[in-house]
Amino acid sequence: MPRGVRTASEWAWRLLVIAALVAVVVYLIVVFQDVVVPLLVALLVCALVAPTVAGLRRRHWPKWIAILVCLVVLIVVVAGLVLLVVWQVRVGLPQLERESTASYTRLRDALREPPFDITDRQLAGYFSQAADFLRKDSASILGGALKVGAATGHVLAGSLIALFATIFILIDGAGIWRWIVRLFPRTATPGLTAAGEAGWRTLTSFIRVQIVVALVNAVGIGLVAFFLGLPLAIPIAVIVLLASFIPVIGAIVSGIVAVVIALIFGGPIQAIIMLAGVLGVHLLEAHVLQPLLVGGAVKVHPLAVVVGVAAGTGLAGVPGALFAVPFLAVANAMITAMLHSGRQPAPIDEHGDTETAPHHESEITGPPAGAETDR
Repeated sequence: MPRGVRTASEWAWRLLVIAALVAVVVYLIVVFQDVVVPLLVALLVCALVAPTVAGLRRRHWPKWIAILVCLVVLIVVVAGLVLLVVWQVRVGLPQLERESTASYTRLRDALREPPFDITDRQLAGYFSQAADFLRKDSASILGGALKVGAATGHVLAGSLIALFATIFILIDGAGIWRWIVRLFPRTATPGLTAAGEAGWRTLTSFIRVQIVVALVNAVGIGLVAFFLGLPLAIPIAVIVLLASFIPVIGAIVSGIVAVVIALIFGGPIQAIIMLAGVLGVHLLEAHVLQPLLVGGAVKVHPLAVVVGVAAGTGLAGVPGALFAVPFLAVANAMITAMLHSGRQPAPIDEHGDTETAPHHESEITGPPAGAETDR
């Protein structure tokens, strides 16, 4: 047997085994997504608030008070943003209706002229066909509404799971990681310890950097909408802020929403100006923020980010797009740390904290930095 064929066959069956393992893991994640997605959300929330909890603990706050304060502040901020958007939309809804009617009138007048030459009867026929289409598909629409109603129950259950998981991870993340490490052979402890430390450090860095990027996008596009005189400038900024946590797709969706609102309220000139503002902000993100901030925190090639987001969207929709980049970043950091691990981890006391002074805020709360199995 030629050496090249033997080497290729050995690589082939190992790659097949790895591919089969990945396929099984993806299948299990899809089957148990009602549990997996809340746990992933809990990890992201923990990565967001863990540095603040660590800072409060360094100032001699009790752990439970620090965790409670951080979670309450986070809930208040998110609820405040939602209420602000609802209030702004309710205030601007009458003007939105008037502007929508005026935009429809302008569009109708434009379609009457060359090169379209569409009469009012033809336009009414198009609307009639659309109404017939909706009536024919009323059963599927009703089914979709029922699915939405069922999804509301899943969202509530998932929110409770995410809340409890967040609390327990913040309270005893090191203990949870020690339990996970104990499931593997003792010879794998150094590699798993280094992987856990590197993965958690990467996740916390990614969350902090992504918040900065989202704030820059929201402030930039919100200021453009404000200077254009759009009444929904604050909702546009909040939509951009939330959508920026989904790379690539979030920028496209939020940009389309901003341009459509500018077109309805202002007209084509304002829409072009808004489009230029959206492109300018995202160019700033792509050429300044991404290389300086995101590149150092994620350490994943932009092509891998685009492919990962596309694959995550295809597999799991919006949750897949949201978790694709942090998953790639954490997996890359953990695998690299395991391959280069050769040191013994720092010992852990009975409270789950390292005996030595921590070098990172994430070593105080959240999943461990240097968890070790009991010998």
